[in-house]
Amino acid sequence: MDFEGAKKYVLAKLKNRLDDNLHYHSVDHTLDVLEAVNRLAVLENINGHERELLRVGALFHDIGFIETYDGHENVSNRMAREILPQYGYLPEDINIIEGLISSTEIPQKPSTPLEQIMADADLDYLGRDDLFLIGQRLQYEWMLQGKVSTLREWHEKQLEFIKGHEYFTSSAKKLRNKRKQENIKELETLLCIKK
Repeated sequence: MDFEGAKKYVLAKLKNRLDDNLHYHSVDHTLDVLEAVNRLAVLENINGHERELLRVGALFHDIGFIETYDGHENVSNRMAREILPQYGYLPEDINIIEGLISSTEIPQKPSTPLEQIMADADLDYLGRDDLFLIGQRLQYEWMLQGKVSTLREWHEKQLEFIKGHEYFTSSAKKLRNKRKQENIKELETLLCIKK
């Protein structure tokens, strides 16, 4: 399996073909998820072949955005099926990678430990100090997509989403839940919600 070749292919595709209005679903997001997958794989004792499949899943999880916004996971899966055999990935590997990609669809429904890691990595930022910085990119992207029209509407949607979100792996819970709760409190303060 040629992970480096697949990585080079995906990053070039994203850099050259992603819409300039995708301020959140960008190359930076893909690299951020790749980093989070690596971290969680170590913490969850995932090594070797399975870890490589996770890394490829992280690379391919949002490549579908080069063709469509809504339903991009289906396009990402199709592209993985078309592209990965050229890099030495077997059909059984690609089936696992498709599951990883699908596990990032909202609402998340991962069904294997690897899918749980992938789902947690995709939303890792919800429990980090840079939530508001990253969230600002998504808010701007959603404004351009017509999904929100005001900053208050964005903060309300973000608060509702984060409050309904749960990490799946014990490592992500330990690593991110405390800060996620602090982020919820900050959003409630921002929205003048008294508790």
